[in-house]
Amino acid sequence: MAHRAAVLTVSDLGARGEREDTAGPAVASMLTGAGFEVAERALVPDDPDEIEERLVSWSEQGVRLVLTAGGTGLTARDHTPQATLRAIDYRVPGMEEAMRAASIAVVPTAMLSRGVVGVRGSTLIINLPGSERAARENLQVVLGVLEHACDQLAGDAADVAALHDQLKADS
Repeated sequence: MAHRAAVLTVSDLGARGEREDTAGPAVASMLTGAGFEVAERALVPDDPDEIEERLVSWSEQGVRLVLTAGGTGLTARDHTPQATLRAIDYRVPGMEEAMRAASIAVVPTAMLSRGVVGVRGSTLIINLPGSERAARENLQVVLGVLEHACDQLAGDAADVAALHDQLKADS
């Protein structure tokens, strides 16, 4: 069975209808092509509380993979990394480093990206840049390991649930 995924585009202009979201659909298409079930998609303004709320909600609904697109730059309105850090239990720095290293080889300003990768419960959350091209390029770097990462997280969730059931039965 395919892992459930969700794509969250973070864009003030997109949320106001002033810019078309091309990154979110491109990311969703790449995930579908890789065998994921894209169960949820949304576009929200760059509001840290709204971003965090969506990340938490989707992880609690059993979405195994959440990709965000946008809000990873240096401006005062770029809140995706901060909201993600509030939502996750721990970071996965190797994925962050791999995406940044590959992007810097293409365009040096990629070193300004503050994208975060982390885990909340049994959900992997990955911040991608907001431009369609950069989002595609970054996702391509990690796409080959996403199924394995999600399998690991699903296994952890199943192990925890089985332990919980066993403890309940023993009491």
